[in-house]
Amino acid sequence: MTHRLVLTFALLFCLTGTAAAQTATPPAPALKTNVTITADVVRIGDLVANAGPVADIAIFRAPDLGTTGAVATDRIVDAIRPHQLIGIDTKGITEVTVTRASRAISTQEISSGVAAALTGRYGFGEAKNLQVNFDHDVRILQVEPNVTGPLQVASFAFDQRSARFDITFTLSGSAEMRRLSARYTGTVTETIDAVGIDHPIERGQVIKASDLTVLHRPKTETAALTDSSAVAGMAARHSLRPGQALAAADLMKPEVVQRGDSVTIIYQVPGVTLTLRGQAQDAGAIGDTINVLNAESKRVVQATVSGPNRVTVGAIAPRTVASGGQTASAQ
Repeated sequence: MTHRLVLTFALLFCLTGTAAAQTATPPAPALKTNVTITADVVRIGDLVANAGPVADIAIFRAPDLGTTGAVATDRIVDAIRPHQLIGIDTKGITEVTVTRASRAISTQEISSGVAAALTGRYGFGEAKNLQVNFDHDVRILQVEPNVTGPLQVASFAFDQRSARFDITFTLSGSAEMRRLSARYTGTVTETIDAVGIDHPIERGQVIKASDLTVLHRPKTETAALTDSSAVAGMAARHSLRPGQALAAADLMKPEVVQRGDSVTIIYQVPGVTLTLRGQAQDAGAIGDTINVLNAESKRVVQATVSGPNRVTVGAIAPRTVASGGQTASAQ
């Protein structure tokens, strides 16, 4: 009898526990701190977790695309109250931040759209070589985040004489783009990749490959150098500054002899080579002809720079001695 009573109580406990589990209280609605939405309205479920049947009810207008706004907690509670959602846990939050998601169309994307419309037309080459200059500042366009296609040209006009363009873009599937003003005017210039430097270079300094950078310059600047290999290893003819495209007139061969340097003078004729000491009267690069003071005769001769602190004279002038004979000597 006692055993049967125990089993009865156990069965009742199990049944009671199951019923309690089936009627457990659902999680309480709780306010969110930060939310991101994609629609043009803010719904209760966007702001409150566990909102239940009223989650899809719209209570506020959404911020503009790509912008963020804050809604005070008191306003949210007041807006929800008529919909019988009670017991909201506000967690001490004073306001909720609401961000409306968007796709941002940058100035660069708009500029690329203009260049693409001109590529291969009106004598222009590749889009990457076209520099677009807008008449006014171009602001970022914010459109629906689910619209992922490229900008499309709705209308386009171009004047070859002035290089001016007038273009209007559209975007398939975007209602926002139809509302926005996407018309742009300006000019376009075809550029070349010119060689420049990325830091100041003083006169006479040898330019290394690591000193060089690429600059975009108008194609009409025909003097600009475009081959970096023609620049590296050359010396600056005058002070150079970043931002300027280098021309041949800006460069010279490195000077291996400086004015006032002690040099070795090499006199050469077939079968005979003489070396003497001298002093350079000019600076010069290899192959340059400079004036050199012969340290022995104190006469100035013209010599060709043949290496660092070395010059060469190609002929020897004979000198008549008192005995009437002739001796080959340096002047």
